[in-house]
Amino acid sequence: QVQLVESGGGLVQAGGSLRLSCAASGRTFSRSAMGWFRQAPGKERDFVAAISWSGDTTYYADSVKGRFTISRDNAKNTLYLQMNSLKPEDTAVYYCAARNSILVATTTRSGYAYWGQGTQVTVSS
Repeated sequence: QVQLVESGGGLVQAGGSLRLSCAASGRTFSRSAMGWFRQAPGKERDFVAAISWSGDTTYYADSVKGRFTISRDNAKNTLYLQMNSLKPEDTAVYYCAARNSILVATTTRSGYAYWGQGTQVTVSS
C-alpha cells in the first residue's frame, strides 16, 4: 500500500517554473515505478512523465519533453516534477501515481494502482 500527497502547485506566469513534489508513505515506494499525470477542465487525465523504481529510466509526453524533468529521491520517499518554460496549456490538476512494486514504468493511466489527491497548476498568459 502506498499513500501519495502532492504539493508545489500554484499560479505562475507563462515562461516561469514550478517544482511539484509527491511525498509517499509505505514500504514499497523505493521499488515502485512512479508517474505524473494531469487533467484540465473537461478533459481526460493525461500522461505527463514516468520514472522507473531506480530512477534510471524516464518517459515523457511529447508536449512536455525538454521542459519537464521527473526525478525521485528514494531515501526521502519523494517524487518530483520540475516544470520549466511553462505555457498556459500546461494549466491542469497534476496527480502523482504509483505502480504496484516490481512492475516497470508505464505511460498508461490504468497501469497505476495508487493516486494522490492532485495539486492545481495555473499558468497565466
